[in-house]
Amino acid sequence: MFEGTAVHHWLCWGALYLLAVGVALTSETRWLCPPSCRCNAVLLEVNCSGGQLATVPNGLPRDAKRLNLTQNVIKTVVRQQFHTLTQLMDLDLSDNLVVTVEVEAFVGLQSLLTLRLRHNRLKIIPVGAFAGLTNLQLLDLSSNEILVFLDFTFSDLSALQVIKAEGNDLVYVSHQTFVGLTSLQELHLDGCNLTAVPTEALTPLGVLRSLHFHQLGLTALPNYSFRHLVLLKELVIAHCPLLETLSANSLFGLNLTSLTITHCNLTTVPYTPLHHLVYLVYLDLSFNPISYIHGNLLGDMLRLQEFHLVGGSLLHIEIGAFRGLTHLRVLNVSRNYLTTLEAGALHSVDSLKTLGLDNNPLTCDCRLLWVVRQRLYVDFGGNPPICTTSSQNFLSFSEVELPGLLTCRRPRILNRKPQEVRVDQGHTVVFYCGAEGDPPPSVSWLNPQLRPLSPIGRIRALSNGSLEVRYAQPQDSGAYLCVASNAAGNDSLPVGLRVRALSSSSKNPFRLTGWPPFPSASPGVDGNQKLPFDVKTLLIAATIGFLSFFSSVSVCFIFMLFWSKSKGQIKHTANIAYVPRSAMSNSTGGTGNYMETSRFTMKLI
Repeated sequence: MFEGTAVHHWLCWGALYLLAVGVALTSETRWLCPPSCRCNAVLLEVNCSGGQLATVPNGLPRDAKRLNLTQNVIKTVVRQQFHTLTQLMDLDLSDNLVVTVEVEAFVGLQSLLTLRLRHNRLKIIPVGAFAGLTNLQLLDLSSNEILVFLDFTFSDLSALQVIKAEGNDLVYVSHQTFVGLTSLQELHLDGCNLTAVPTEALTPLGVLRSLHFHQLGLTALPNYSFRHLVLLKELVIAHCPLLETLSANSLFGLNLTSLTITHCNLTTVPYTPLHHLVYLVYLDLSFNPISYIHGNLLGDMLRLQEFHLVGGSLLHIEIGAFRGLTHLRVLNVSRNYLTTLEAGALHSVDSLKTLGLDNNPLTCDCRLLWVVRQRLYVDFGGNPPICTTSSQNFLSFSEVELPGLLTCRRPRILNRKPQEVRVDQGHTVVFYCGAEGDPPPSVSWLNPQLRPLSPIGRIRALSNGSLEVRYAQPQDSGAYLCVASNAAGNDSLPVGLRVRALSSSSKNPFRLTGWPPFPSASPGVDGNQKLPFDVKTLLIAATIGFLSFFSSVSVCFIFMLFWSKSKGQIKHTANIAYVPRSAMSNSTGGTGNYMETSRFTMKLI
């Protein structure tokens, strides 16, 4: 019985083997593979890569699904080159020397889904080159030398979903380049030589979901750059070393969920362009020279879950920097210059699941105590933060060691002598407030109404901790409060200011000592009020008048002398008449005194 079963199994396996051999022989017979290619009849693949082919080989199997022509020396794709391969779904011509793609080069490939032409030498693509590719979904033109995209270049590709064209030398994208791309979901462009964002060219892409710009040659992203892309969800701007700012309305009209601006030259977080992106979930500003994240300026992005700023120039993250971001799960600020990250910067430390804090010069004190206590609930990505003082992973500290290692010292204001300053109106007053503590405390000032004073304005808190009151006014009087604070607590010191208002008798600050006062009213109508007389004043006025007159006359004579020298011999006669001052006279019908001053009369002939 057993022997019969074994024989039966042996016969079955033999029959299956003979059937498989027959099928393989039939396929090999039917698949005539070109000499320089390798064919797989089961997978319907033809691999002609690395064969130093100068042209597309003849005799390719008609029912092939995939054709690999990479790493050859093909220079031209001629018209109807693949018209017999009606079943082909994937064509790869990457890493060749293709300079020319003729019109209707791909006619007949109605089943083609992916076409790759990356790493070639294309400079321009003629209109009609992609005719017949009605089902194409992915087109890869990366790393060529394309200078211009002409109108209607892609008009035949109604089913196309992805275009990759980074790594080119684009200088212009025509306004109707993308007409006909009614299904395009993802676009990668390289704009290193573009002088403007091709806003008009992007207009037909009404269903675009992802846009990648590489190497933009702009210093600022203009307003309304993407205003027609109402369905865009992902925007990536990368490797743009000239890009320094985003205009206030540069992202207007977008409802992004993901924004990446990396390897650029942004020095500040673009708070204003970001504030309307209330659906943003992912924000990456890595590899920008951003030094500060200010407090209470990111709260509009209510749905933000990930914030990345790796490899920047971060020196400080202010308290309240991520306030309002209740869904923030991932914060990655590794490879910066942070000395600490306080819990007050986050809306809630309990919501944080991943924290990148490595490669920062961290100071181990009580400000990082929250990180240690969250170590069981937070993923550090395999790169735990290190203290610069001890060069060790402070997350390894035990609960017993923590109180002695991560400590802070409460701030103390150094000079606590009462400061009471009294000044006259218009003077400038400076109050000094120095403090010490560990970590070094920050110093702020409160006005008499206990409101914080800003670094700008007539009354301002200076960066060195001082308070400056410029051009003091009576309403500035009151008690000002200096507050020094750090993570361990705070200390305060009141100072007083009293400003005396100027009296009415001292409103003329430019009165000269020894000079008579100016009359406060015009002479009376009765003629009895006399003008003040002072010999000293008269002598000074006469001297000044004579010197002025003598200078004027001298200049005139010198001018006439030089003028006469240029005209030849001319005789000059000068008559000078002096009219003495007349006596004081009273007009019988007048209303006051009249005085006529002396005068000179000079006549030149």
